[in-house]
Amino acid sequence: MPIEVVMPQMGESIFEGTVTKWLKKPGDRVERDEPLFEISTDKVDAEIQSPATGVLREIKVGEGQTVPIRTVVAVIDAEGASAAPGRANLPIGETGAAPSPPAPPALGKGAREIVSPPPGAAAPRDDDSGPISPLVRRLAREHNVDLSTVRGTGAGGRISKADVLAAAATIPVAPSPPPPGNANLPIGAVPHPSLESAVPRERIYFGRYQVQPMSVMRKNIAEHMVLSKRVSPHVYSLDEADMTRIIGLRDAAKDDFEKRHGLKLTFMPFFARACAEALQAFPTVNASLDGTNIVLHEEINIGIAVALDAGLIVPVLKNAAEKTFVELQRAVSDLAERARTKKLHPDEVHESTFSITNPGVFGGLGGFAAINQPNVAILAIGAIQKRPVVVNDAVVPRSMVYLSLSYDHRVVDGAVAHQFLSRIKQRLESWDEKIE
Repeated sequence: MPIEVVMPQMGESIFEGTVTKWLKKPGDRVERDEPLFEISTDKVDAEIQSPATGVLREIKVGEGQTVPIRTVVAVIDAEGASAAPGRANLPIGETGAAPSPPAPPALGKGAREIVSPPPGAAAPRDDDSGPISPLVRRLAREHNVDLSTVRGTGAGGRISKADVLAAAATIPVAPSPPPPGNANLPIGAVPHPSLESAVPRERIYFGRYQVQPMSVMRKNIAEHMVLSKRVSPHVYSLDEADMTRIIGLRDAAKDDFEKRHGLKLTFMPFFARACAEALQAFPTVNASLDGTNIVLHEEINIGIAVALDAGLIVPVLKNAAEKTFVELQRAVSDLAERARTKKLHPDEVHESTFSITNPGVFGGLGGFAAINQPNVAILAIGAIQKRPVVVNDAVVPRSMVYLSLSYDHRVVDGAVAHQFLSRIKQRLESWDEKIE
């Protein structure tokens, strides 16, 4: 019997996805729960498994196409009763109707409800255009697009990302000089409105070159970084910490730690523990900004940047302050592994309250990272290197690491930032927690 495979909803706030790669071709046999295709959304990249055993009859959505959730992307000729007829990948009890807008989050302890809409929020719509995703609203604000004037082409007239970008492209802008003779432009190339170059194009297209379109993940990263720099006034503070004590403890414990727990002992849980305790001491660093409201988060959820072949993803270490050292190491290893194998769940890449990036693993002496929105700060960890250091008026070799904090100056002041870094430094240099 034919089974329709649909674009799944990877989280409450996700209303569309992009097919990045088909792992099977028409005519191939597929097993139930075997990876069938890969998708990319505003939150996560993931492999989607086959809902049934059978033969892939037809692919309806090609690689690189972005479609609304519940769009039929393929058809499988299923064997026997491997799957129920109808649309696969729908949640249990789902009827296939357009999704309802997500319910507003419950107010946390001590929070006050804000009755008026936050600045810049789109007004409620009176038509039948369906729910509008946060990504669409953000793009509309970014490109000054009035959503009430946009005709949706999605299911049920829903406004999609493509509709907003198409509307933005019609807004008059000062034309950029084309490259000489237009000979160097890729056929059909249309610049992304928010990622256009700030320099004349003839200064880009010259000599011998190749044009490589951005991947979906790279476009998302570019949009997020441009938005972060545009929204947050970035300020940077720098300090260094002596890791000699921690290196000695780790070297002595790593073999036994791996035997007992089946985990390699890395440096990240040390940094995560130090950050969690510093965030408890300085809650304004563990915050988000909503217009003129500073949201102080009670949970400490640390995003850990993981480098992938195609870009970067930031899975979130939830409730870091409540975990034991072993639980921190287990969670860090698990999130990193599943990030690299595209096995993360949607809820594991959002709700971070602070972030850590570690360019030091690639040999970087240090760096100044862009803030991962909606956080107000991110810590960058440099390479741990032996350097001559003055200790008690004597020059001795010590294993040192540079720590840089990028922070939103609308919320965090320099004094708080340096105190925060000092707390991390002190915790690392005087480590007294057992590694069990």
